[in-house]
Amino acid sequence: MLYLRSLIFIIGHSLTGALFGLIAVIIRPFLPYSWRWRIVTLWNRFVMVWIYLCCGIKFNIIGKRHFDRYPCVVLAKHQSTWETMFLQYYFGPVSTILKKELLRIPFFGWGLASLRPVAIDRKNPIQALKDVKTKGIERLKEGNNLLIFPEGTRMPLGTVGNYARSGADIAISAGVPIVAVAHNAAECWPHKHFLKYPGTITVVLSEPIETMGKDRKELTEEVKNWIESEIKKMPTARKDGVRTWEDDKAEASS
Repeated sequence: MLYLRSLIFIIGHSLTGALFGLIAVIIRPFLPYSWRWRIVTLWNRFVMVWIYLCCGIKFNIIGKRHFDRYPCVVLAKHQSTWETMFLQYYFGPVSTILKKELLRIPFFGWGLASLRPVAIDRKNPIQALKDVKTKGIERLKEGNNLLIFPEGTRMPLGTVGNYARSGADIAISAGVPIVAVAHNAAECWPHKHFLKYPGTITVVLSEPIETMGKDRKELTEEVKNWIESEIKKMPTARKDGVRTWEDDKAEASS
């Protein structure tokens, strides 16, 4: 049953993603950005409902958005595909720092391109750092929040990557606060894994973290310590109490 439910979810996810990617291309020349991001991120909202209906995955948010402190820089843990879908609409309008190659993906990339992301070329790291700061500050001045995954790539459960300082640097330079986001989405939606496991994903939002008078190293360490400590306190997401799909394989072989 788990395989069937996951298959139904993936089919619906893919077909509707293609549809909304096509819609994004059609409406881009005609509608202002304020309308486009609302229309395109309807797909993100649909996916949250669809994965609940198909796979029994829901979420619980601890903390709240402080709209009076926007725009802000959102620094989030990166584990799964789930948080990329959720944070895109929850903190919208938001510009995400991402790899330029993602924009070349048919349909999915077209939808991303319409949301004013900050696309970087990882083959040229020096230029990428310059682009992140310049374009990131530009997006904040336009009124968008800025979403950054400071570890740069998805990290396996229980591991901590190197937190880049670029997000803190942008926030300090732009004079905006940081909101840190911790979650355990990979327990239910493991990266590059077919099965989706029923359960409740916990998402914890920090209070706005002030940036005035802090240096980027100090601020990055503060965000890192907060995120990782919150993750350690979270209850198990999966309904069956298993934390990772690797545990499933271990149990099966024992």
